[in-house]
Amino acid sequence: MTIHIGAAPGDIAETVLMPGDPMRAKWAAERFLDAPRQVNAVRGMLGFTGNWRGDPVTIHGSGMGMASLSIYANELLRDYGAKTLIRIGSTGAMQPHVALRDVILAMTASSVGTPSSTIFRELNYAPCADWGLLRSAVAAAEARGVPHHVGGIYSSDTFYDERPDLNEQMTRHGILAVEMETAEMYTLAARHGARALSVLTVSDHLQTGEALPSEDREAGFGDMVEIALEAAFA
Repeated sequence: MTIHIGAAPGDIAETVLMPGDPMRAKWAAERFLDAPRQVNAVRGMLGFTGNWRGDPVTIHGSGMGMASLSIYANELLRDYGAKTLIRIGSTGAMQPHVALRDVILAMTASSVGTPSSTIFRELNYAPCADWGLLRSAVAAAEARGVPHHVGGIYSSDTFYDERPDLNEQMTRHGILAVEMETAEMYTLAARHGARALSVLTVSDHLQTGEALPSEDREAGFGDMVEIALEAAFA
């Protein structure tokens, strides 16, 4: 039991999927895991552990933003022995060839700053995905016929961004999409010798203004969860 996770020793699997929304963790656990049981509810951040095709899996919320994810990822890695973290969440597309409901497999994650930035001082650390997970996720997406894109994303530390100049430069340099957690997750996984990958579903588009209605989002997120699980146990 830690400050933010009330799970007992042995309650957390070595493979953890991390959606931002705790209710999405509940939805994914009930839909994709066998015999899921709730292992955390501290501060309303839900976590569930069950089995997927016989392998133990925990699905645990991270909250929104790198600061929130950092709390849970640190405790999962340091105190509960997690070895694989896979973020499953929504993202906003930044390239014209990326469409709503497409899956983004984040190879790298750029950021203005993360909770870990002060450790590196003058160094611009480059957070990246685990190659084995990324390769397996690509294979899973191809096998399922899911439209997907592999490349760099942007982890923002603000939701209501007012930097159109920065967005323009990121689009110019090929950044596929924006979200709020991956850069810190990749950094923490590297620090603790763990694997990490973000598998994201495009829910809105910064260039076109398109967005999935809230009632359509969950229906389109099943492929993302399946790809994440297949990548974890390939």
